[in-house]
Amino acid sequence: MKKIMISAVTGLALTAGAFAAAAQTVVIAPEQETVIKEYVTKQKVKSIDVPNVTVSVGTALPETVELHTVDVPDVKYRYAVVGGKTVLVEPGTRKIVHVIN
Repeated sequence: MKKIMISAVTGLALTAGAFAAAAQTVVIAPEQETVIKEYVTKQKVKSIDVPNVTVSVGTALPETVELHTVDVPDVKYRYAVVGGKTVLVEPGTRKIVHVIN
């Protein structure tokens, strides 16, 4: 009985982890992505390189990276331009939630 309970709890934990990983991915509509690209281009924020940081969803940016406000309706994220890519970042966790090429 004890082994079954441990297996069940382990299975639930793995399932919860998969859902948490999926929840980090933010879907941005193509039209909204275009508006964000245009906004960022007008701001002329220079791209920065961050050593030892991979630009991908789920990666947390260090505190040294300045996050900028996206002045676009219905966008609650901040952005930075890292390695030539615009990334949308959850301000509380500093994790990348969407990469715009």
